Amino acid sequence: MSIIDEKSIFIAMKQDGPFAVDDQILLEHPFSFQSRKWAKNFRQDKSTASKYRMVRDRIFDLLKIESFDEITDLLEDTERCEQLNPHAYSLLGNLFGVGGELPELKMHIREYMNTADAVITQLRSKVLAPYSSHIEISNEIEASKNPIELLLITFDNRYHKKIRFEAKRKLVLMGLAGSIDQRERETDIENKFSAFLNFLNQHVWSPQLKIGELEIAYLASHHAQSDFSCTEVQVLDAESVRNLPDLEENEKLTLIKRRLFQVNGKDIPVYVSVRKKDSAAKVLKLLRKNEKNPAVAVDDELGLMAVLDNENHVRRFVRHLTRAAVKAGSIMILEDVSDTLAGNLYGATAVGSSNQIQMLKFFARMGGMRVEFIIHTNQSYLNYRYQRGTSHDEYEVRRLFDSGVMEFLFPYEIYHLDMKQIRDKQILRFRKMIEQQG
Repeated sequence: MSIIDEKSIFIAMKQDGPFAVDDQILLEHPFSFQSRKWAKNFRQDKSTASKYRMVRDRIFDLLKIESFDEITDLLEDTERCEQLNPHAYSLLGNLFGVGGELPELKMHIREYMNTADAVITQLRSKVLAPYSSHIEISNEIEASKNPIELLLITFDNRYHKKIRFEAKRKLVLMGLAGSIDQRERETDIENKFSAFLNFLNQHVWSPQLKIGELEIAYLASHHAQSDFSCTEVQVLDAESVRNLPDLEENEKLTLIKRRLFQVNGKDIPVYVSVRKKDSAAKVLKLLRKNEKNPAVAVDDELGLMAVLDNENHVRRFVRHLTRAAVKAGSIMILEDVSDTLAGNLYGATAVGSSNQIQMLKFFARMGGMRVEFIIHTNQSYLNYRYQRGTSHDEYEVRRLFDSGVMEFLFPYEIYHLDMKQIRDKQILRFRKMIEQQG
């Protein structure tokens, strides 16, 4: 399901819908010619008509009006607009379950606005880096943290079409950020993340190491000419790397910082990356899933990726985790297990994912937490990083473009960017960066 097709739940953002941003807006006739023509189909599309009314009524409630005609007078009445602010902050605060006085409500809404900006900044920094100047947020919109101000900008002909679109986009992303914050408070995710880190430090990692102590190692690998898959990998220490000759074509040297865990008195090294998905990443996931409810779409708030030398060590690590959970006072239940380390096809369901990726993936439920685990061998990890068609950089491009998120956030008629063409260019760009770097 694409976020830009007829099943999109984000009707306010659709450029072929009743709230499309045109060159001019006539408040006496809130639809453009094209949108008014499209609106005639409401009788045949009851769902869209209902969604339109819901968005319209929400606008009216925030602005304390009964029709779009009243916005013209509102735009000219600065004092009245100022009086709307406490009303709007109170409504939005209650919507997201945020209590407190006006300053506290403003602080929370400002955080949601910052997350909305961070979504665009995140895309500018990597996936759309060569087009950063094309999609830069307008100064007027980036500076604004006031929902009433942004809402009125969308109806103000003094502002350019791009600015009016970005005001609307910021409000939509802000709403998603608010829902995510509410969900995080309900699930107590901050304390659970801290508890998970404490579980790892107290019960999983070797007691011979200090908390946070890491061993530097390198994966020296050779990759196939045909698809850049890893054909051979060797673990080297820092001293060995100093005397290593220059890398040849199709060779890579990858730094990993490894911890240790003990099994029967034997230390086994493991590279680990622990993460709590940030709010901007969660917003993008909601958009990719065409979903507004974080409880439905974001099931991987806490995650751990581990890389071990071989499949035997992988099995030992999983068993060590379950035993460590028991020591911590909770049984560990493994759910939604998928194991493709032996080479069988991965049951890819997410947009843009590859069925060729090799990994052990599961969710571990313990101590009131549910954590996503992705476990690799050295070889499968290097394929996850570098192999053509399965590398994470390529996946990140495919999932954002193929789900329609890029076109949703940066529609052609506003930004004049051909997203289908950019998609292919960016995949080639990341391939070049991967294969030409040592």
